[in-house]
Parts: sequence; structure tokens; C-alpha cells
Amino acid sequence: MATHTGLCYLCLVVVASWGSLHCSSYIRPLKATKDGDIIIGGIFPVHESVNFQDNYDGRPSGRNCTRYSVARLVQVLMLVEAVEAVNHSPLLGNLTLGYHIVDSCSDVSTAVAVMQRLLDVCPWVSWSRPGRNNSRPVRPARSVSVVVGGYHSEISIAVARQLSINQIPQISYGSTTGILSDKSRFPAFMRTVPEDNYQAQAIVDILVAWNWTWVGVVTTDGDYGRYAAQRFQEHAKEKGICIAFYEVLSDILDDTSRERVINRTVQNIERDPNIGVIVSFAKPDHMKYLMSMLSPNATGRIWVASDNWATSSRVVENRTLSEIGTVIGVTLKSANMSHFQRYVDGLDPDPAAHQNNTILQQYLWSEGKDLTQPELGAALKKKIYPYAVFSVGLAVRAIARAVVNLCANRDCRGGNNFKPWELKNALRNSNFTLGPDDPYLYKFDQHGDLNTGYDVILWKQNGENIDMTEVVAKYNISPRGLSFVNEAKISNLVGNVTSRCSPSCGPGKRKVTDHKPVCCFVCEACSNNTFSNATDSKDCMTCEAHQWSEEGSSRCLDKKIVFFGWKHNFAIVLLSFAALGVLLTLVVLVLFLAQWSTPVVRASVGPISLLLLISLLGTFVSAVLFVGRPNNPQCQARQVLFGLSFTLCVSCILVKSLKILLAFQIDPSKRLILDKLFQPYPIIAACVAIQVGICTAWLVTEAPCAEQKDLGRNQIILQCNEGNMLFFGLMLGYIGLLSLIGFVIAFMGRGLPDGYNEAKFITFSMVIYLICWVVFGPVYAHSHADLFLPAVEMIVILFTAYGILCTLFLPKCYIILFRKERNTKEAFRQNVRDYTQRPSLEPPSISLTDDPSSNAQSFRPLQGSSSQASLVPREEVPDGRVSPLSAVSSAHLTPKSPPAAPEAQHTFLTGDRTTLVNKHKKSLVRCATVH
Repeated sequence: MATHTGLCYLCLVVVASWGSLHCSSYIRPLKATKDGDIIIGGIFPVHESVNFQDNYDGRPSGRNCTRYSVARLVQVLMLVEAVEAVNHSPLLGNLTLGYHIVDSCSDVSTAVAVMQRLLDVCPWVSWSRPGRNNSRPVRPARSVSVVVGGYHSEISIAVARQLSINQIPQISYGSTTGILSDKSRFPAFMRTVPEDNYQAQAIVDILVAWNWTWVGVVTTDGDYGRYAAQRFQEHAKEKGICIAFYEVLSDILDDTSRERVINRTVQNIERDPNIGVIVSFAKPDHMKYLMSMLSPNATGRIWVASDNWATSSRVVENRTLSEIGTVIGVTLKSANMSHFQRYVDGLDPDPAAHQNNTILQQYLWSEGKDLTQPELGAALKKKIYPYAVFSVGLAVRAIARAVVNLCANRDCRGGNNFKPWELKNALRNSNFTLGPDDPYLYKFDQHGDLNTGYDVILWKQNGENIDMTEVVAKYNISPRGLSFVNEAKISNLVGNVTSRCSPSCGPGKRKVTDHKPVCCFVCEACSNNTFSNATDSKDCMTCEAHQWSEEGSSRCLDKKIVFFGWKHNFAIVLLSFAALGVLLTLVVLVLFLAQWSTPVVRASVGPISLLLLISLLGTFVSAVLFVGRPNNPQCQARQVLFGLSFTLCVSCILVKSLKILLAFQIDPSKRLILDKLFQPYPIIAACVAIQVGICTAWLVTEAPCAEQKDLGRNQIILQCNEGNMLFFGLMLGYIGLLSLIGFVIAFMGRGLPDGYNEAKFITFSMVIYLICWVVFGPVYAHSHADLFLPAVEMIVILFTAYGILCTLFLPKCYIILFRKERNTKEAFRQNVRDYTQRPSLEPPSISLTDDPSSNAQSFRPLQGSSSQASLVPREEVPDGRVSPLSAVSSAHLTPKSPPAAPEAQHTFLTGDRTTLVNKHKKSLVRCATVH
């Protein structure tokens, strides 16, 4: 009941509308018809505008379609040719397709009116026929099963609402607005073209391909224009493209508003010379007015045309492309046109031959009545839009395939034997091809869209005409991408055109917007150690740790790895001194071994001196490890070797100082006790063992290792990280403590006999050590990364080693080699005598009498300790025992005493010698050195 009520209401509306239309002086609509089993309705904008104005008394006046379009006539012929091609193919079997095509005049109201008549919803609606007053209802032989069209989105929206009432399927060949994809509002609408969202993406990709980021936008205030421009803005923003100006032209322009909006658009173009590209979604009429108003300062731009006017050459009218600029059009995908061109070439130029096609008749009567058949074909082929051949052909092929599927199990001959919604579902579920030459299989998606893609065309001036057939690029929707067909040609025309708010920032710079639109910026050079290798970079990238760059660099360079190497001049000097130190130490060692039994070597505590020389060798060798490319084993070995060897060196010096002090300056009452406690070798071993413990803990907890440090320039220094600085400090501090103790002891013994006294040399060597390492501490602490930091420690080591070698050994070598008269037992005895005669010393109470005991007792203060015995040169007696050479010395301890009698002297040499030797017999040397 509700359905019948709705139908009656629709009929009333149609009758009222048609009455209004009929009562006016509306001219007879142009149409093209052909009977068949299945009737395809067609609605094409053959005329491009309508003149309509109310009469003075308010009654509607005549509605006249104006501006006949030959290009739209050709599109009508495309539908006719496609239907005939299908009928002549074996696809439909014994079924035929017919058509009923009408002119929408590019007007929504007119399109609704003619669609009402086309559908023949109410049987009493009559067709107006000129010259007749026929009110009798006339019903077409077949009702329309499906509609192809319209072209403009506004018309398709209005018609789709009409058709949706009865679910009559509609297939548009040109309407691209995204609104029509909403199946809740337009359930019966389908199309063989993509929606405008994809076109907006295609235009953005064109701008990106040529790096155009500052563009103007012009659109028409309608469903198509608003939606397409909105989608374009969204996609442009994602790609960093900015809109310099945005102008919306009213759909219907009177003279005043038209001039105002178009003048403002021209002013926007003139005001900003950086705008080199304008994107337009406007209608052809609006673009024609805009092009005619362009001033010389606004010409020469690149116009990116949407499919709304990309194939409408009349927008240039009396102007040429050289005045307007370059036009790049985005059109719907095209196909092979040869079959349609053959059809056009075969058209009869006689109007009488086309009684069922008044659309073609009007053209032949007005423009083609004097044309021959070849001339007619040539004239019509100039107006062929390749995309329309493809889109209209796909629509007819889709209908044919759906009819085949729907009528496979039913008889469809003689009329519609199915409901409109059944054909709609069959269309949605069918797969079809464009023809036998096209293997690609097409199918409508869930939105009723056929995502075929776009062609990008380039307008060319061909005499007085515009050639719009050259395809320079293709845009595929799936997979998405823009591919150029003739990139070289388009590059010659547009490659030098810039459309940017600000000049590009080259490599080595970055864009700084400073609260401006992202396309308007200033270029700022990348700072040190950053770079940009692309044009218009937003940020500068940071170089990696091993790289560097100067300000404004486009790439990073590898930093030069530097270290205190073998080829460095300063290193060569220091290595030479280290090698000389090793050589001198070996020479001294050989000399001491060769002169082992001489008084100088014996007085120097020979075995301990040998250990001291060996430790100096280790110290000199450790200095060599501070040169060269650092690695973990080297970093660990150099400090540990220096620490242990120099600890051994200082320990030996400490023992030697203590030994001399015990021999000559310790109170005789305490000498025996201290002599028992004084064990040279255990003392040295204990000192070295403590350092071994420190170094072991150092290596276990956080050992030294090689590391890289940035010098802040174009260099990376490779150096040793000493690891746990606490143990590094403990190692040096422990050596310093031993050195300080040795210094104090040596200073106390500075006045001992010259033949035995090394105290002043030890004191001097320890002073050198302490000064060097006191200076080294602050220098090392404040030098975090320096190429010559190893050289500083190396210098300190060499200074210290040379100080010990020169002060303790070179004077003795000088005596051995050049002052041999001082390297005798007599010289040493005389040295002791001189020591005892010093006023500050109490001379020993030695009485040279016959009493052997008194002589022995008087000598005991000098000979009463093993320390002294080991320092005084000795001689071998016949029985093999060692006796201090003090007999002779004792005779001269007190120069003022008269010479002893021979008997008494003899008694001292023979009687008490064995007693003294047995009482104080100890080894000469009790310590070993480690270095």
C-alpha cells in the first residue's frame, strides 16, 4: 500500500513538473533512439547551458538549451557505436540492446525533467511533439532498464536520487565526485571512472614530481568542485604543498559577481610572482571567463586542469597558449579509438538518414549539411575525447555482461523480464572486458566504482586549434603511481618553471619556517658535525661518532684517527733516548760484571746494583710501550711494567741507603738488633709484592684499555684509558712513598765516607723523581684527550730513569774506567781514615799495644756489624776465610798515634782476625732488585 501511495505521489510530481515544462515554450528535446530487448537510457550534456527567465507576470518563460557542443555529440555517438558493436558480437546471443538518449543541456532542472519523461513512470505523461495538440498518452515500446550518464556530477546526483526510488541502475561515464560512492544515499549508482579523491592524489603527485609547492587553487562552488578541492588540499598538506590562494567561483555567475571574483583571482596571481602553477577544478565556462581576463603579468603560468575542463578547448577562445601558458590536463583513462574512428568515418552526412537521432541531425543541418562523408568524419574525429570512448564503452560492456548473466535462465526477449534491482545486482557481480582486444578484466567495487586510472595530457597549439590528444603520463590507482610516457618532452616545457614560496635550500642547509607556512622559509646552514644531503631538508642530520663536517656541509667525512705513533718526530726523539738508556744500562751492567771484584763494585753492594740495573732496563722498555697504536694488551702492559720495574728500582735504592746508614751512623748499641732485622732481599720482595697486589687488583676491577675520544675537530684520538683511576693513583703513590722514604734515609747518610757514600746521589735522583711526578700529576689530570699525553708520561719516566742511571752508576763507571787509582783497597782504606778524622766524629779509641784484646776492642766500633763488613773491601786469607781489610786501616785510624810495634801489629792481624770474622760473618749482599 505504501508503495502504491509513493508511486502515485511521484506521478503527481511528474505530472506537475511536466505540465510546467509543457506549458512553457520549452523546445523539443533532442534525442536518439533505437528499439531493442533491453533499453539503455542515456543522458548527455549536448548543450552546455540553458537560457531561462521568468516573465514579467511571474509565469515561467521559455527554457532554451544553448551552445551546442560537437564534442558531446561525439560522446552520444560513442554510446550508439558501443551498443551496435555489442549487438553485432556473439556476446548477447539472440538478445539485442536498444537505447534512448536525451540531452540534459548541462542543467540539473532540465536533466530531472527529461529523465522523468525518459523513465515513463506514469502512463499518462505524454511526449510533447511540435505542431500537435496531442494530449493522448504515448508510452514507449520498452521501458528503460538502465541509464548511462550523466557527465557532470551535479546532474548525476540529481538523477541518481530519481533512479534510486525504483532501484534503476545508473552508470556514469564522467561523474567523479566522492559523494556518489555513498551507497546509503545512492544505492543504484555506479561509474566507470574513479572518484575525485584519486584525481586529487594524481594532481598532487604531478606537483611533487616537478617540486611545485606554492600553488593557487580555483574551483566552482558545487558538489564536484568543493569535494575535489577539499581532497586536493588534504593530500597536498601531506606532501608539504601549500595553497597560495583559494578562490571559489559561484556556480551561476552574473556579470557583477563574475568580474569581482575573477579579478580577485587575477590579482592574486599578479601579486605573487612565485606562484607559477594554478590548479583548477572549475567548470569550462568559468575557466573561459578567467582566461579572457588574464593580464600580461598573470599569463605564462602552468595550469593543471581537472577532468572538468581538461578536454574543453573553448576555454582559450580567442587567445593562444603562448598567452595563457602551459595546460596540463588530468583526464580519465583512455583506450584504443580505432573502432570508433572507423564508425565516425562511415557516418552518412545526409540528415534525413538519421531520423531516430535528432542530436546528430541538428549538427548536420546547422554545420554539416555541406560536408562530404570524409569531411564529416574528419570534423567529428577532432572532437573525440579518448577517455570518453573508454568510459562509455566500459558502461555498455558492463550492461551486456550483466544481461547475459541475468538472462541465462530466463527469456528476456521482447521486453524486460526482470526487476531493475536484479539488473543492479547483476552489474555489481559481473566481470567484463572492454572488448576482444583488451584482456584486462574489470569489476565494480563495493562502492560501485571502477578504479581505472587517469591519463595526463599536454595541450598543444595546432594552428588555431588546440590538440589535447598527447598523453605524457599515466596515473594508476592500483598499484598507485605516476609514470611518465614522454618525460623528456614535458620536461622541456615545464622543467624550468618554479612555483615555490621560497628558493630551495640546497644540500648543506635546512629549512627554517619561523611560524610561516611550511612552504615559506629561510635557509640556514647546518652547524658543525651536522649535514644535509638533500634539497629542502627540514633538519640537519648528525654525523656519526667517527665522522665530522664543517658548517654547511652536505656530507660527513671520516675523522682522522690520530695517536702518538712511531713516525711522529717527537716520538722518534723520545724513542732514541729510550734506546740510548737501554744501551747505557747494558754497558754499565757489563762493566760491573767485568769489574765484579773491584772495590767500587763491592762498595756499591754489587748484587743489589745488578738488580737495580735490570729494573732500569724494564723502566726504559716500558717507556717504549707508550708509542704506537694503542691496544688493550699494550695499555695494560705499559703501566704494569713501569709500576713493577720502578718499584723494584726504588726498593733497591731504599735498601742500599738503609744499608749504608746501618753501617756508619747507627748507634753501636742498637746496631746488632737492627742488623738482625735488616734483611735486604725480603724487604725488596715485600715492597714489590705490595705493588703486584695493587696492579692485580687494577687489572681485575677495571683494567686499562684502548679507547677513542673526539678531539672536537676532524680528528679522533686513539689513546689508553687508564681504567680505575684509584688504582692508577695508588700505583704511583706507592712508588712515591718508597721514593720519599729512600730520600729521607739517603739525606741522613749524606756525610758518610766518599768511597761508600751514595746518599747524595740517591738524594739527587729521588729529588728528580719527585719533582717530575709532582709536575706530571696536574698535567695528566687536566689533559682529558691530547695527542702528546703519552709523551708527557714517557718524558717523566725517561727523566727519572736517566736520573738514577746518571747519579748512581756513571760516577762509578768513571772511576772504573778513568780513575783506576781510586778503585783500590788502599784508596778505600784512606777514605775511611779521612772519615774518622772529621772533627764532628769521635775518633775510635784504638790503642796500638801488645794487648790484642785492646786492639780488637778499639776496632770494634768500625767493624762490629755485618753491614759494615759487607761495605768494606775484603781480602782472602790463606785458609779461605774472609777478613775485613781493617788491620792496616786500624793502624792508621788515629794518625797521631805512634806506629805500633811489629809484634803488636802482627798479633792483631793474626790473633783477633779469626775472632772478628767469626763474630760478624755475614753475606755481602742481601737484597735483589726488580725493575
